[in-house]
Amino acid sequence: MNTRRLGITELRITPVGFGSWAIGGSDWAHGWGPQDDSEAIAAVEKALELGVNWIDTAAVYGLGHAEELVGRALDGVKKKPLVFTKCSLVWNNNRRVGNSLKADSVRRECEASLKRLKTDAIDLYQIHWPYPDNDIEEGWRTMAELKEEGLVRHIGVSNFDADQMRRAQAIAPVETLQPPYSMLRRAIETDILPFCREHDIGVIVYSPMLSGMLTGAMTRERALSLPENDWRRNNKEFQEPRLSRNLELVELLKAIGGKHGRSAGEVAIAWTFRNPAVTAAIVGGRSPRQVEGTVGAMEFRLTDEEAHEIDSFIKAMPE
Repeated sequence: MNTRRLGITELRITPVGFGSWAIGGSDWAHGWGPQDDSEAIAAVEKALELGVNWIDTAAVYGLGHAEELVGRALDGVKKKPLVFTKCSLVWNNNRRVGNSLKADSVRRECEASLKRLKTDAIDLYQIHWPYPDNDIEEGWRTMAELKEEGLVRHIGVSNFDADQMRRAQAIAPVETLQPPYSMLRRAIETDILPFCREHDIGVIVYSPMLSGMLTGAMTRERALSLPENDWRRNNKEFQEPRLSRNLELVELLKAIGGKHGRSAGEVAIAWTFRNPAVTAAIVGGRSPRQVEGTVGAMEFRLTDEEAHEIDSFIKAMPE
């Protein structure tokens, strides 16, 4: 299986990793609607069977539940994949989520994640969001200490801008960045991705299929009838006028993918790999079938002509 070096680390990862946000369940503010735990575990197992060698999760996904499911899925697996998780989003007894980068909070989160994941060390530990901004230095210093102590092997950040990464770099090297990136969400191309290339920071992008919009499985009816506890229900990309525009783009992705026996989602994922700063993409899967429909992106690459056709179509789309 093709692998890529992740920034300055010695880790070599497959171009696609399994993302566990959606399998966290619906009982929290950013859930994706009802989720069957057995299907979630089967999805993780299918990803590993098809060659994926890393899993991305976070403490906040399902308020600990996604990490627990990953731990259960990997329990007894002889050749374990790399496991990446995140901290800084914490919740109280009322299940309300807040932000903390205080040293004691980061340490508590790390210890709790280690228990849920049933492991002695986390392969990549990331600050989920850079809030509160004034506490970035304290949080990052604690991350570096956790690495020195062997509780985590590598440290990275998620959703940081270039200036915030510079501040962290003054304390300890930023090994990875996890930003949102898709053909319809390209803001990081201006400053963030060039900064990562300059400093050899590994980039693993999330939402390459725009949270399911570009998979090819989304329809107008499905988008407009998402469950009340699915956070996408209030996302502008799933509402008019963007909904119709996005579904037209999906038809183009289906046409391009059809020539290669690939899904629209695999085309969307492969599009992100055209940027040389991108190491890999996080791809969620709520069932084995969904995983099977996306992992082909690990080997698929768009031609220059196909990429130009997509970009031209997007430029002509109404705002």
